[in-house]
Amino acid sequence: MKEIRSLFIWLFSFVFLFFFLIFAIICTFLFPLEKYDPWIKSLMRFMLRMIGIKVKVTGVENINPDKTYLFMANHISIFDVPVLSGYLPQFVRGIEADRQFKWPLYGFAIRRLGNIPINRKNIYSAITSIGEAIRRLKEKRSIIVLPEGHRTLDGKLNPFKKLPFHLAKRSDSVIIPMGLSGLFSLKRKGSWIIKPGPVQINFGKPIPVEVIRSKSVEELRDYTKSIISGLIDFQ
Repeated sequence: MKEIRSLFIWLFSFVFLFFFLIFAIICTFLFPLEKYDPWIKSLMRFMLRMIGIKVKVTGVENINPDKTYLFMANHISIFDVPVLSGYLPQFVRGIEADRQFKWPLYGFAIRRLGNIPINRKNIYSAITSIGEAIRRLKEKRSIIVLPEGHRTLDGKLNPFKKLPFHLAKRSDSVIIPMGLSGLFSLKRKGSWIIKPGPVQINFGKPIPVEVIRSKSVEELRDYTKSIISGLIDFQ
């Protein structure tokens, strides 16, 4: 039964995303990014509801809609992106692995939508990407980054990369730590089975610029990781 349900969800998701990406690409030629962002969020929420994923959000009161943030969250599943796209309460763009920008249709869409490619294996390319992210943050556009870099294989937090915290310090950006729960049970890396269920997004309290300035990159990395860990339900 779970195999049949998973097959149906995959088929529905692929068809939906195909038309969604075409719609999103067309919008990029017709409207400013901020204009159609609410439509993107609504469509992502609709897709998640259609496949049985109920998302609960807490801590939104920690976010001032008029301020710019560097959002950081744990990385669990391929469903992280639609969940975050649908429920981040701001106009936000992400930093994604450069290989994803080479995927047919999806890669063209995320480039048009303003996401930033990064090649972590090439330090010069990575520095260029961080420079672009700093520029966006200085322009008052929030950014989201998943500091683990890769999806978890066991549901636990992977080590955090240092690069996102260089970004935080160089841009003087307030960090919003986030904990995603329920997505590991939903879809694990390496398995095609999907088990729809509840998903939780917990927005933590902002890590202010004063704290970010007072810590080294390593201290800030470990401090942020401990906060994000406390926002996750690992059951």
